[in-house]
Amino acid sequence: MPLTSRQQFLYGLFFCSLCVLFWSTLPIALKLSGDFSDPVTLTWLRFSVAALVLLAWQIQQGKLKEFLTLSRKDWVTLLAAGSLLIINYSSFAWSLDYLHPGTAQLSFQVAPLFLALGGLVFFKEKVRLQQWACFAVLAVGMLTFFHPVLEGKAVGDPNTILTGFLIVMMSAMAWCLYALLQKALFSKLSPTNILLGIYVYAMLVMLPFSQPSELLSMNQFEFWVAAFCCLNTLVAYGSLAKAMGYWQTVQVSAAIALTPVIAFIITEACVQIGLWQGVIQSAHADALSLFGMALVVGAAISVQFITAALNKRQAKLESLETSAA
Repeated sequence: MPLTSRQQFLYGLFFCSLCVLFWSTLPIALKLSGDFSDPVTLTWLRFSVAALVLLAWQIQQGKLKEFLTLSRKDWVTLLAAGSLLIINYSSFAWSLDYLHPGTAQLSFQVAPLFLALGGLVFFKEKVRLQQWACFAVLAVGMLTFFHPVLEGKAVGDPNTILTGFLIVMMSAMAWCLYALLQKALFSKLSPTNILLGIYVYAMLVMLPFSQPSELLSMNQFEFWVAAFCCLNTLVAYGSLAKAMGYWQTVQVSAAIALTPVIAFIITEACVQIGLWQGVIQSAHADALSLFGMALVVGAAISVQFITAALNKRQAKLESLETSAA
């Protein structure tokens, strides 16, 4: 029985909200994990759990035959994408040694700009004036948010904040390059198998650089933090995939852009009620910084809708040209 438009909306809203909630709370969990695990070891654990769960699922579904069709070039592309995702996961976790969780999430919003530039360079995709305008607003918003650092009035060491910001930029750039490589594999592998291949590769290649023995000495609280980080990998991406089935991509992308705001609210709520004092601290954001956050989020949402509208217009023009021919 087909779903009504209301049911489509509610299911999409549920899965989008679940994804945003998990991604908003992940930086807090990653920051808490710094007391018992280094970023590489925790990332290895997250990839390993995800790999085993996805492998069992794909075997049960009989979907592993796709890997037999890959050429040597496809395998190189898959392994390169895996290497970039390893950098993305590890460096984002590392950035939280220097940044407030909400600040790290907000800084990652430069990813759409990097992705557009990557499409421009590697796929010769056009970046329209409206999109450049959104990226300009995003840049202004980012500068406005970090104005206390630029003015030397930041709470905390400005060099520490700058270091964390640069690490997030590396994480965002790695993610965008991974996304571009993943795009090249869509004709050969399903998204689930792409992630499976990457997770298995990461589980093997990161093991020599990890210290699994650290995880054996975890207390009960630390175990649940690590378990949440592993669960987050599966639930967030699974919810994202489900949301895509009910909502248009642009709607999902716009909702996901709210993640930094939710991360800020949750983090500040933790500070107010006194959870994990000494580890989770307030960003001490003033009104101008909050305005900068609004600009960044607004630009990230706007660029999704503008891109969707431009793509729709381009598809319509191509359709008309084909009909005329």
